[in-house]
Amino acid sequence: MKIDMLGPFSAAIAGVPITPSARKPRRILALLALHAGKAVPVSAVVDEVWGAAAAPKAHITVQTYVLQLRNFIGQALKDPRAARDVLVTRPGSYALLVGEGTVDVHAYDRLCAQGQSAFETGDDAAAAALFREALALWKGRALDGVQDGPALGLEAMRLEQSRTDVLERCLTAELRLGAGERLLPELSALVEEHPHHEALHGLLMTALARSGRVSGALSVYETVTARLDERFGLLPSPDLLRLGQELRERAGQASHHA
Repeated sequence: MKIDMLGPFSAAIAGVPITPSARKPRRILALLALHAGKAVPVSAVVDEVWGAAAAPKAHITVQTYVLQLRNFIGQALKDPRAARDVLVTRPGSYALLVGEGTVDVHAYDRLCAQGQSAFETGDDAAAAALFREALALWKGRALDGVQDGPALGLEAMRLEQSRTDVLERCLTAELRLGAGERLLPELSALVEEHPHHEALHGLLMTALARSGRVSGALSVYETVTARLDERFGLLPSPDLLRLGQELRERAGQASHHA
């Protein structure tokens, strides 16, 4: 089985799609996939699908949806009975039992954890490679095509924030490895996409400065400073202020020696 959640939600067995077209069964499959290998209480499924609007007998409807999911799985496996070993019923809960690496989110989290460990120990080459491998798993917006409930909505938010954080760490590691010039197009596109993200602007400023474009780095600094003031009435962070001051001093020294 292959389940993709880092982009359009999809599930397939040996290339045969098993993703329900109906919204509620699709949401249940996504919830079970998120917790693959673990029991998910029926009450949690009900909360995810209906919330406070759940009918007294919503658990019976959940049973019907689980049966539909098993039918999809059984058809893909060409063995209806085998589906019960994949989507199993446990006391008061259901569990989706799949192999390691089946769900892209789980592979992503493992790679990110390994990359973070390398990052914290100063192994920038390993960190950058692991972070890039993790980021390559993304194909679009997290859980695209799944109507958010409480748990899935929070997970989508976590994943999107993680994606930005991991990209920032990856670029930081690559800059420390001397990849400033190569990263300029990517960083320029990122600050356009995230016009108020100070860390990404700081990375672009650093890359420009290390490529001999101090005036360009200062222009980026002035732009993000103006945006922060205009949008939020805020000054830049201490780190960005410090970087801006360093760039001004470098520009002044270059002007003095010209």
